[in-house]
Amino acid sequence: MAVELCLLLLLFCGSTMSEVQPIYKPPPGTLDFGFVPAKTYDTGAYHEPGAIGILFKIVHAFLYLVQPNTFPQDLIRKLAQQQFGNTQGDYQKPENVVLTLQAIYYEIGFIVSAALGLLFILLLPLVGLCFCMCRCCDNCGGEMHQRQKKNADCQRSCFATFLFVASLIISVGVLCAYAANQHLTNQVRGAKKLVNSNFKDLKIFLNDTPAQIDYLVSQYNTTKDKALSDLNNVGPVLGTRVQEQLGKEVRPALDAALTMAGAIRETKEALENVSVSVEVLQEGTERLHANLTDVKMHLSNTLNDSACNAAQAASTCNIIRNSLGQLTINANFSGLPGVSSQLAKVNDVLKIDLSSLVQKGYAAFNDTPDLVVNQTKNILSDIKSVLESIGSNITTFTRALPVQKILADLMVYLTQSETYVQDYFPIVEQYDFYRWLGCLILCCMLVLILVFYYLGLLCGTCGYDKHASPTTRGCISNTGGNFLMAGVGFSFLFSWLLMIVVVLTFVTGGNVEKLVCEPFEDKNLFKVLDTPYLLNKHWKNYLAGIIFKNPNVNLTFEKVYSDCKENKGIYTSLHLEHLFNINELLNISMYTEDVALKIEHIQINLSKIILLDEIGKENLLNFSSSGIDGIDFSAYLTEINKSVTKVDLLSFANDLEARADQLPKGALENALKGHANNIRMIHNQQVVPLEQAMKYVKARSTLNQSIRLLKRTSSELMVKVKNVISAVNAAQNLINNNASQVIVQETKKYMDTIIGYFEQYTEWVKESISMEVAACKPIANVIDTAVDIFLCSYIADSVNTFWFGLGGSSMFLIPAIIFAVKLSKYYRRMDTEDVYDDTENGNNGYHKEHLYGIHNPVFTSSVEQW
Repeated sequence: MAVELCLLLLLFCGSTMSEVQPIYKPPPGTLDFGFVPAKTYDTGAYHEPGAIGILFKIVHAFLYLVQPNTFPQDLIRKLAQQQFGNTQGDYQKPENVVLTLQAIYYEIGFIVSAALGLLFILLLPLVGLCFCMCRCCDNCGGEMHQRQKKNADCQRSCFATFLFVASLIISVGVLCAYAANQHLTNQVRGAKKLVNSNFKDLKIFLNDTPAQIDYLVSQYNTTKDKALSDLNNVGPVLGTRVQEQLGKEVRPALDAALTMAGAIRETKEALENVSVSVEVLQEGTERLHANLTDVKMHLSNTLNDSACNAAQAASTCNIIRNSLGQLTINANFSGLPGVSSQLAKVNDVLKIDLSSLVQKGYAAFNDTPDLVVNQTKNILSDIKSVLESIGSNITTFTRALPVQKILADLMVYLTQSETYVQDYFPIVEQYDFYRWLGCLILCCMLVLILVFYYLGLLCGTCGYDKHASPTTRGCISNTGGNFLMAGVGFSFLFSWLLMIVVVLTFVTGGNVEKLVCEPFEDKNLFKVLDTPYLLNKHWKNYLAGIIFKNPNVNLTFEKVYSDCKENKGIYTSLHLEHLFNINELLNISMYTEDVALKIEHIQINLSKIILLDEIGKENLLNFSSSGIDGIDFSAYLTEINKSVTKVDLLSFANDLEARADQLPKGALENALKGHANNIRMIHNQQVVPLEQAMKYVKARSTLNQSIRLLKRTSSELMVKVKNVISAVNAAQNLINNNASQVIVQETKKYMDTIIGYFEQYTEWVKESISMEVAACKPIANVIDTAVDIFLCSYIADSVNTFWFGLGGSSMFLIPAIIFAVKLSKYYRRMDTEDVYDDTENGNNGYHKEHLYGIHNPVFTSSVEQW
């Protein structure tokens, strides 16, 4: 029932996915759907062992030495798929024999190590029994007699040192075993918090999923509101688009007509400026001409005086007389043609306000959005009703799903599971206490042995007197030897039991580490589970067969675990699209087709737009025939560019005065100098103002600018006007005849924009379902917690460290036994001893027993043996 409920939840989590193909490619306006509500999961599926982690790494290195082979994926697959024992003789089949040999080869390190352990278990009690019996027969060091040797002190020191080192190593092993035992207990006691954290995350997973789905469904309103906003603003949106497309031809044509209207006004102003400027310049030059003529006449009369006939003055007078022709004006504005006829025609053209006519065309064209609004009212109401029906259908479909029932059932199951775990957790702790107590007893066995060894070394070393004979050793020394032999005895009693525990935990914990933990970490374990037909000989993919009842779906344990580890949505992780098709929810193609069809039926008539009427066009033609192109612009420009007089009057006056100085003193000289002064006065009073006075300068500049403007305007004036009229006619023809094509194109773009909002919504839902909705991180955390943390980090590492410490200590009991037996002989009080002769030094250190009549059992037994 629980599995079915879980599948139903996963099914519902996937029910917001769509397989709709995108209808269009142009990117619409970006919609902001916000962030899918999600809570943070508390469980951190990672365990840091702390300082004991160093021991774990040492144990891992030891296991690598014992079992350096890689994870046998192919072997496990073959073993799992092979049938053993179904019929008699299966084990003798060649393929089964080969598999058995391959398994033995892989496990050879564990097999050899376990065999050595079994050998230890069998031999050490047997050796202990034989050793005990041997000592009971006063052999194997059981006889309370010690032969004294010269190197006895050296041997005693060496045996004590070796035993102390062995005891230290055993102590380290006991500490490792105790630390591992305590670590496991501590982790079991703290596991309740981790278990509760996983249950909390699963509840968050269940509680957040419907809220996330509701959020996805509710965000359809964002799409709908944006679409309705564009529909309500169909004028600014669609109308503006149509206007922009038509404006590519309409606006340049109207701009050209408006520019031509401005040119007409500028032409009028230029003609008026030409007329006024010419009058001003004519007035100044005529007055200058009259004065120069008068001066020239008076100067000529002076030169006709008889004094000029004198030989000394004749040549000078002739030179002056010949230069009189230069005293005249150079720029003659009186002969320029008038522009009154052209000005009159332009004024007739300006009686019609062409700019106003063009502005009316602009206004009519700018009313395009309003025309679109007025002509699309009925269709837009139908489209809005379609959008409302889409939202209501999504809401209805969502409510039809058995969400609450599924969640309630799953929550009940999860609550029951949590209650079950909470109820049985004290039992687990109790059994762990028994385990901890048993392991502590095993450690205490070694501690007891170590206590005897350390006490033996302490008492023996402190109580040993090198001057005392073996039979007169002190009580402390003798007690030390007894402690050592007690440690030996307990070593024989406990070692085989310790080794049984070591072998069992070594084989179990080592294989769990190599066959479960390491392949789980590198995901090779999932690859084995994903082997086709492994877990079920009829199913290619076991997980797909369980969830979808379709083993051909490519759904693997490794892919599901990896996706959940990355906190992807459960719909993507479990490929729930194979379980439930939710096109009915998000397959909005049929609705968008209705929307597109209604939008395509939009008909917009722009024939009421008049860009420029016939009056305006006739006005343009009248301007082109105003005659401004017949003005002699070169004559005007020629006169403008001339100087005021042909000669510089100031230079002329200076030259005249200089020539007067060449004449004899008299009336003629004075008269010529008077004329020179008059010329200077004319220059200062009339020529200089014509060149520098603002009135004349402005008139000359205005005339120059106006003539040039008229020249530019008149250049191909008829062609320009015809081009403007042609452009206006072409734009008008586009509006009247070809606007429907532009409207269809822009309507299609408008439709794509509206539909694009739904496509964005669909893509956002897909992305959210894949990565955010029902993110299955808690599922991966549960797996990591169960396997990586509980099984591997808590149990396997602790158990492996326990047998590693316990096994190392048990192995070093063997040298400790040997050294303790040897050393105890030097600490214990003997019953008999060797007797020395004070006057004779024998090579063997013994006296002849018949000389003293003292019984020497050692010597006797030696003789008997020989």
